[in-house]
Amino acid sequence: MPAVSKGDGMRGLAVFISDIRNCKSKEAEIKRINKELANIRSKFKGDKALDGYSKKKYVCKLLFIFLLGHDIDFGHMEAVNLLSSNKYTEKQIGYLFISVLVNSNSDLIRLINNGIKNDLASRNPTFMNLALHCIANVGSREMAEAFASQIPSILVAGDTMDSVKQSAALCLLRLNRMCPDLVPMGEWTARVVHLLNDQHLGVVTAATSLITNLAQKSPDDFKTAVALSVARLSRIVTSASIDLQDYTYYFVAAPWLSVKLLRLLQCYPPPEDAALRSRLTECLETILNKAQEPPKSKKVQHSNAKNAILFEAISLIILHDSEPTLLVRACNQLGQFLQHRETNLRYLALESMCTLASSEFSHEAVKTHIDTVISALKTERDVSVRQRAVDLLYAMCDRSNAKQIVAEMLNYLETADYSIREEIVLKVAILAEKYAVDYTWYVDTMLNLIRMAGDYISEEVWYRVIQMVINRDEVQGYAAKTVFEALQAPACHENLVKVGGYILGEFGNLIAGDSRSSPLVQFNLLHSKFHLCSVPTRALLLSAYIKFINLFPEIKTTIQDVLRSNSQLRNADVELQQRAVEYLRLSCIASTDILATVLEEMPPFPERESSILAKLKKKKGPRHLPDIDDARRNVNGSTENSENAEASKKSSPSLMADLLPTNRPRPASASPIMLSAVTMGSTHPFTDLMNVNSPPPATNSLLVDVFSDISTPAAVEVCEENFSRFVCKNNGVIYENQLLQIGLKSEYRQNLGRIYVFYGNKTSTQFVSFSSSVTSQEPLTAHLNVHSKTVDPVIEGGAQVQQIINIECVSDFTDAPVLDITFRYGGALQNIGVKLPVMLNKFFQPTEMTSQDFFQRWKQLGAPEQEVQKIFKAQHPMDTEVTKAKIIGFGVALLENVDPNPTNFVGAGVIHTKSTQVGCLLRLEPNTQAEMYRLTLRTSRESVSQRLCDLLSEQF
Repeated sequence: MPAVSKGDGMRGLAVFISDIRNCKSKEAEIKRINKELANIRSKFKGDKALDGYSKKKYVCKLLFIFLLGHDIDFGHMEAVNLLSSNKYTEKQIGYLFISVLVNSNSDLIRLINNGIKNDLASRNPTFMNLALHCIANVGSREMAEAFASQIPSILVAGDTMDSVKQSAALCLLRLNRMCPDLVPMGEWTARVVHLLNDQHLGVVTAATSLITNLAQKSPDDFKTAVALSVARLSRIVTSASIDLQDYTYYFVAAPWLSVKLLRLLQCYPPPEDAALRSRLTECLETILNKAQEPPKSKKVQHSNAKNAILFEAISLIILHDSEPTLLVRACNQLGQFLQHRETNLRYLALESMCTLASSEFSHEAVKTHIDTVISALKTERDVSVRQRAVDLLYAMCDRSNAKQIVAEMLNYLETADYSIREEIVLKVAILAEKYAVDYTWYVDTMLNLIRMAGDYISEEVWYRVIQMVINRDEVQGYAAKTVFEALQAPACHENLVKVGGYILGEFGNLIAGDSRSSPLVQFNLLHSKFHLCSVPTRALLLSAYIKFINLFPEIKTTIQDVLRSNSQLRNADVELQQRAVEYLRLSCIASTDILATVLEEMPPFPERESSILAKLKKKKGPRHLPDIDDARRNVNGSTENSENAEASKKSSPSLMADLLPTNRPRPASASPIMLSAVTMGSTHPFTDLMNVNSPPPATNSLLVDVFSDISTPAAVEVCEENFSRFVCKNNGVIYENQLLQIGLKSEYRQNLGRIYVFYGNKTSTQFVSFSSSVTSQEPLTAHLNVHSKTVDPVIEGGAQVQQIINIECVSDFTDAPVLDITFRYGGALQNIGVKLPVMLNKFFQPTEMTSQDFFQRWKQLGAPEQEVQKIFKAQHPMDTEVTKAKIIGFGVALLENVDPNPTNFVGAGVIHTKSTQVGCLLRLEPNTQAEMYRLTLRTSRESVSQRLCDLLSEQF
């Protein structure tokens, strides 16, 4: 950078700043600023021959006033004029003013771009750097459109100076983050990879950040970077600190470059080449070895630099999950950090070990640190570290240590922070169920859990306890006895009363032989809690009472007296009043056999994934939930029980629906959340809109680069991947990535439709500035009216919001509207476009016809322009039932016994639009031997026939 001469001191600016600092009040400051603004305005307007020094001084004053919080509405043109100066200081102030005050919508952008182009073409490295810094600082779409194609050529040019290459790489990185669709991919991408071999480590560092960002979007284009990254990393970690003196930070050689190279390698799987893989392993072993060496300095900067590289290396080891020796060594190294005096290191060690616990190679090594983790749980002062300790205990749990870990979690629950108690409750419930060999231990643990943390017991937890007891005959008597004893405590939490009422109502007869738990004693015990409970619990207890009449006829009169009392028959709550009246009449008029049939014991529940696990995944988000499966992940990251896992993902009726069958008295009012999946009437995985079973993202960097934003906005490309799947169905997941899941539930009647769009936040971080809108291309707007309701601008982590879109079909159409979603996640703007599955066939009304009517109408539609026929190869197995289901899902009525050939399929329907109705007949002729189909459609409109043929033929 050129030296600043004495004449550049700008004494007037220094005096002005001094005057501002000496102001005694806000009013005095405003008065002085207004006086200065008036002086500057007069200078700019009056003296047309103002020299560069004066312009620079006055522009600096304006910049200082703006930074004090005052609006500046003039001086922009003078700042732009400074760009044409040949003096560095004047040009620098001009670029600084533009970077801070000029927005992307300014009329001066064209003049600014011309000034920048002149500096980029000047080949003066100082001026080129200033121009590149300005482009990166503004980072607008207009800047990207003007320079995105020019900067790559500067970056890879052979005669470009190193400092300019650094600026060009970082400038291109900024533009790619802001406008990824405008950065062209061309032959320069192959050349930029070779910058990893550059002699200047500053260029390598900047290029690594750029390549990492580009590789996340197009990994195949930058595969060659893996070998170069490993080679460069090897040279760094094996070199002495004196070899890289300019890039040695407190005796650590090039720490930032090392971290960036390790992060780049995390974008790719382990190298297939044996030699390259061996060299990478040597690098990682060297990093682990250096972590064991005595520190070369007592400065905190030295340890921070070493640990930054170490944790990024461990993150790469965990991600590749292919070297057992490295995984165990990484676990042992992290174990040493568990007792480190630095809180941040303890936190990172616990977080990394949570991921290590899911690997089959390192799970046993993680378990050896159980005592240290339990000690941290009891003694750690920082609540975030204690929470990570709970996560690690949960992750390392298996059948050998389940009882110990559950006991420690229960002990900690009594003193745990209120913010994490619900999470601990869910984890204890999951572990107790998963690793219960002796179900008496499970019952004891769960009742103890409900007793200790009643306020934090969600409905899913006590529902699951009841489900487990009902499904296992051997534990029913013990559960009845245990819950009966627990209810005898003077103060019982309401959730314990719910469990007690349900279990005694079902299995109280198993302990009725003991005089201490006779039927009357059981009833009196439950009824003593009745007046202390809320309405849903009272409703459940009334259901338990009517069950007692069936189990214990000898106390029928006592229970009827309670049901007949004014407090029940005239209860202010309509639910309790109705139950009391109906149960009383049922007990009076029904015979013993009818009562036994209506009030028989609950059947076993179908086995399925625990709803508690689903709630925990929703609460924590997929990124933070460790895997506790017995089948630990193997080398390639899959699980042995993948088929079972897939089966468990299929939606089934909710647990509440099982607990409250429609043909039985309802023990408690249904929760709208639990019933939501049932009321949708769908067994498709759409009912799991939050995708709680999805695996965590592959990359999860432990360290954040403070010099860069690691998040990358998604390219605004319309996603059509799942569009064709919705031709023959109305419900399902239309889009999903690591952050967001979008589900649809649609309904259509004649020419009107309504789509319920569900946005699910799969992360633990809230989405802000969330908005969604529906756009249509020009021809479509005349054929389709679309109105969407606004959506909540904030979606909390693990939460879900709904948006309603109303549709009216005016006339037949071929294109589909696009759902545009924008939101901010972690400060980065995310843009997503999804093609909405609104097709012409959605407005079908099926029409039943006889064989005679069908062929009569078929002949009437015999004109060449009314028929479209297509012969095509079968893309899926030719299954008759599947074909029928798809034709019905397409919207037409499937007409049986109409076609003379029984293997053919025929259908009829009417397309309803606002302007007209279009009748449609279709005929599908399969040829199983040739694996071919012939599809014929006849309608009164050629465009309708062609569109329907195109849509339906893609389904077979």
